[in-house]
Amino acid sequence: MSSRDDSRSFWALLGLGGLGMLAGLAAAHHMETAGHIATGMDNQVVWGLPHVFAIFMIVAASGVLNVASIGSVFGEALYKKRAPLSGLLCLAMLAGGLMVLMLDLGRPERVVVAATHYNFKSVFAWNVFLYSGMAAIVAVYLWTMFERRLNPWSRSAGIAALLWRFALTTGTGSIFGFLVARQAYQSALLAPLFIVLSFGWGLAVFVITQSVMYAWNGRPLPAEAEQRLARLLAIFVAAALYLVLVYHLTNAYFARQHDFTAFVLRDGGLFPVLFWAGFVLVGSLVPFVLLVVPAARSGPGLALAAAFVVLGAFAFLYVFIIGGQAFPLEIFPGHEVRSAFGDGAVAHYVPRWPELLLGLGGVAAAFVATLVGVRVLAFMPQDELAAPK
Repeated sequence: MSSRDDSRSFWALLGLGGLGMLAGLAAAHHMETAGHIATGMDNQVVWGLPHVFAIFMIVAASGVLNVASIGSVFGEALYKKRAPLSGLLCLAMLAGGLMVLMLDLGRPERVVVAATHYNFKSVFAWNVFLYSGMAAIVAVYLWTMFERRLNPWSRSAGIAALLWRFALTTGTGSIFGFLVARQAYQSALLAPLFIVLSFGWGLAVFVITQSVMYAWNGRPLPAEAEQRLARLLAIFVAAALYLVLVYHLTNAYFARQHDFTAFVLRDGGLFPVLFWAGFVLVGSLVPFVLLVVPAARSGPGLALAAAFVVLGAFAFLYVFIIGGQAFPLEIFPGHEVRSAFGDGAVAHYVPRWPELLLGLGGVAAAFVATLVGVRVLAFMPQDELAAPK
C-alpha cells in the first residue's frame, strides 16, 4: 500500500470513528432532553445496554494491560514488544468506557461533585480514585517505555500498573458484589470473577487489534507469537468459564437463590439463551476449540476466536446486568407481595436506539484514540520474524 493510499485510509477511518462518536453524543443529548422515556429502561432496570458496553470496556481495559505486565514485570521478550500497544489500548478503552458511563448516568457535569465530595462507604466513590489512578499510572508506564532515560523504571511502573489494575477490577466487581438489594449479586465471588474475565476479554481485544495492525502493514504474525497468544487466551477462556459455573453453582446451593438461578439459566426467556448459546457455546467452547487446535487457529483463526470471546463477553454482561435487574426484588423475604405497582413481576426491558448508539459511541471513542496513537507513535510490535510480504 502506498503512503498516499495509507494516508487516505487513515483519514477515512478517523472520519468514520468521529461519526460514531458524534452519533453517541447525539444519542446522549436526546436521552438528556427527552428524558428516561427515550430508553427502554424503567425504575427497575436502571442500568441498560450502555452499561453493558461501559463495563465491558472498563474490564477489558484492565485485562488488556496483562500483555504489558507479562513483558515488563516478568521479562517475557515476546510480550515486551507488545507492551506499548497494550498500554495504549488500556487508556483508549478506559476513556471510551467512562464516556459511556458518565453520559448514561445523566447530568455528566455533576462529575465535579463526585470528584470533590466523597462518600467512602460507596464503592462508586472508590472508583473515582481507581479510574483516574489507572489512567495516570499507565500514562507514566508508557512514558518509561518510550523515553530511553526512563527505561530502567519501566519494570517498577509495570508492577504499579499490575497491582492497580487488580484493585480497579476488584472495585468494578465489588460494585455488584456489595449490592445487597439485588438478589442476583451480593457475592464475594464477583471480585475474583471479574479479574479472571478481564484477562480473557482484554487479551481478546488485544489480539483483534494486533491482527488488524499486522494485516494493515502486510506482515504475518510470527508462529511463536500466534502459538503463545492462543495458548494464553485458551487458558483465560477456560478459567473464566470455570469461575462463572462456580458462581452459578454457588447460587444454586442456597435456597434463597434457587429462583434467580432458575430464571437466568432456564426460565428467563432470552437470558438462558444468551447464557448457554452466547457465553458458554459461542464465547467459551467454540473459541477454546479454535485456540487449542493448531490447524484451526492458523491464519485468521486466532482473531476469529478472539472475536467470539468478545461476543460471549457481551452476552454474559447482558445476562448479568440486565437479567440481574429484571428479576423481581425480594423486598420482604419469606413473604409474598402483591400490589398494582407490579411487585414480584419480571421487568420487561427492550433496548432502544439511543442506548445502542451511545454504547457504540464509546467504542468509536476508543477506536479513534487507538487509531491516532498508533499513527503518531511507534505502537506496532517489532517482531524480527515479521518481515514484510
